Amino acid sequence: MDQPTVGILHPGSMGAAVAACAATNAAAVLWCETGRSTASVERAAQFGLTPVATMAELLERSDIVISLCPPAAAEDLARDVAGHRFAGVYVEANAINPVRTQRIAALLAPAAAVVDGGVVGSPPVGGKTPTLYLSGPADATARIEALFAGTAIQAAALGTEVGKASALKLSYAAFQKTSRVLVALAVGMAREHGVDQELIEVASKRTDSYLSEPQYVAKTAARAWRWGPELEEAADALAAAGLPPEVLRAAASTLARWHEVKDNSELTLTDALDRLAQP
Repeated sequence: MDQPTVGILHPGSMGAAVAACAATNAAAVLWCETGRSTASVERAAQFGLTPVATMAELLERSDIVISLCPPAAAEDLARDVAGHRFAGVYVEANAINPVRTQRIAALLAPAAAVVDGGVVGSPPVGGKTPTLYLSGPADATARIEALFAGTAIQAAALGTEVGKASALKLSYAAFQKTSRVLVALAVGMAREHGVDQELIEVASKRTDSYLSEPQYVAKTAARAWRWGPELEEAADALAAAGLPPEVLRAAASTLARWHEVKDNSELTLTDALDRLAQP
């Protein structure tokens, strides 16, 4: 199979790293630099992505397009792509619920083949090896598996039903991200009563307890701007399944208190807990 040209929408920390892996088996990986931030430009250059001036040019040249953006923007972005009558393979890899993924598939059909994708794990840098779960038309998912063959991303097909990959991603996110939020609340409560170190000592006696990793609270705060919308998506998925979504909505509300510290790598545990305590 000839090497495809790949377009990435848009190269955030995950998107740029995923695009760099795709470059292993692609003729080129394109991104649209118009209207993007200086950080995006620097990130794209760091990962060796090829800039183009317009979305129209990216879509015209690309055989495969991968969408990795904040969840709230996923449908608007897909609508923009559909307006250009893109006719290749569109990988909807955002953390959105299965119903939204299916709406996007319907929006892009029949011109494009839509593959539902869900990345589980950290960006593929520094030895990290996330899994990209895929569902959708067999020939299209096979192309995406071939695209990431031999890279740090492990591609795994779940079948032909669009929505399965999104469901798996959100199911995992619902536990993993909410658990981190609960750690912040537990440590914050214990600190208020002067027993935070004792709490950590209790938790450290248990295997794989998030409570024994309070230093991760600062990382949770820095990622809250992404995690909150993702948990709202997971809450919608729970509600659609007839399950109570309130726990996840409450966790998303808690994360919103950290919105102003977006991607702050210098945040300390004390800073994060202080911000969490502010109304």
